[in-house]
Amino acid sequence: MNRTGHPLYFDYNASTPVPPRVRAAVLRALEEGFGNPSAAHPYARRARDMVERARIQVARLIGAEPEEIVFTSGGTEASNLALRGVLPGTNGGGLVTTTIEHPATQAPSRALEAAGVQVTRVAPTPDGCVEADHVSAALDAMRTPPVLVSLLLAQNETGVLQPVAEIAALARAHGALLHVDAAQAVGKIPVDVNALGVDLLSLAGHKLYAPKGVGALYVRRGVTIQPLLVGAGHERGLRPGTENVPGIVGLGEACGMALEGLDEEAKRQQGLRDTLEQRLGAAGFVVHGAGASRLPNTTNGRFPGVQGATLATRLCEELAFTTGSACHAGVAKPSDVLTAMGIAAEDAVCAIRLSLGRGTTEEDVERAGELLLRAVSAPRGG
Repeated sequence: MNRTGHPLYFDYNASTPVPPRVRAAVLRALEEGFGNPSAAHPYARRARDMVERARIQVARLIGAEPEEIVFTSGGTEASNLALRGVLPGTNGGGLVTTTIEHPATQAPSRALEAAGVQVTRVAPTPDGCVEADHVSAALDAMRTPPVLVSLLLAQNETGVLQPVAEIAALARAHGALLHVDAAQAVGKIPVDVNALGVDLLSLAGHKLYAPKGVGALYVRRGVTIQPLLVGAGHERGLRPGTENVPGIVGLGEACGMALEGLDEEAKRQQGLRDTLEQRLGAAGFVVHGAGASRLPNTTNGRFPGVQGATLATRLCEELAFTTGSACHAGVAKPSDVLTAMGIAAEDAVCAIRLSLGRGTTEEDVERAGELLLRAVSAPRGG
């Protein structure tokens, strides 16, 4: 437990706390920005000004222009808007994605496939990285002209970073757009849409210290997509419905905070992550994706022979983290991402993910290591 008597929190990749500065901005928006931004009176202008300031803050964090930012209800809606907004008008078209995507991309790609879109999924190498050459081969082999390539910038389970800039160049050479799900990367590492060469990029507020229920889609100027919903002309006509002003303001403030000392905080978290991995390595901890570039805050690995669910049960009151499997009717199902990396099912069910954040201290890392080593050494029947 931490100093407040609560379990240590090592699940920042799942969701982040909302810091005081962001909470204060949200409260101001609730109190002062209650007007409908689409109206013409002073209350509406105040709300609209808040939304547009947040749009500038989000754009700055990813190197975009404010008019290229479309606010959504979160990363899932943003990714759905990107995939399903590009492909419906392509007379079938082709989509290249990967076998290690987040469900926010997996599910719409399956829906598009069922509707007649040719979908090709590229598998990663054993270190969890999708090679640009494999994407190139997939693009060359498509029966229909490729219209969109979609992949994660940082894999949410392993933290492995993908070669987005290389793949962007390949997509462009084939006349296809590139969508990147950057929900796990934005706010943790520098992200620049122009340096990456992406056309569409989705992000989620609750992954970077903003409230849940808000996100954004970057749409490069000149890229045409169709809305998923119909209604009024909010958000450039791409996302109808009165804007969630408090959530948007919270997202903007969180993005503003992320820009302050981003490199230094990433180095700090990576140092703590490396210390934790070294400590756990003494007990045989195997890091998944260890040979690849990873997010500085993320470690995914296993203690051979000890299921992740077992560790989670033993430590549920002391340490919060994520396991690499889902349990149904008492049977552990391994992570599809890990098995796609070639990890055997019996090893994949042993996986755990530990993700650090701004609130993680050296003391937390030391205590988390102690707790995990104790849980691993406990009698197997306990």
